[in-house]
Amino acid sequence: MPYDPMLVEPMREDMRAMSVQELTDPAGVDAFLAAEGTKLVFVNSVCGCAAGQARPALRLALQHANTPDHAGTVFAGQDVEATAHARGKFAQVPPSSPSIALFKGDELVWFMPRHLIESRDAQTIAFDLVTAFDEHCS
Repeated sequence: MPYDPMLVEPMREDMRAMSVQELTDPAGVDAFLAAEGTKLVFVNSVCGCAAGQARPALRLALQHANTPDHAGTVFAGQDVEATAHARGKFAQVPPSSPSIALFKGDELVWFMPRHLIESRDAQTIAFDLVTAFDEHCS
């Protein structure tokens, strides 16, 4: 069952404040992934559990010197078709929310599933993100 949009709006606002592009339909996902350079796709969880640390971690990581050329997000439970389409682009890994995928061109070069997010603090998650950024986005 989809979550109440009024409960999700603060999460969407948080992502907009980080200049993370909302990908709300399959065409938007395709256009985003067709862009040149490195792209981060953040699969947001609207339940707030593990995502409660993932969003702050992303905020910290995006302040790093090396960042992806583009950052986008889909909201699992809200943007159902966009989320399914995005997950199809990294189908080799089991679907989880939240999760974070990093692409270089068309290639998935790094992925963080939910089990590496939950039970970890934002600083630790951000460290993993900036390590991936340094490796793939410089």
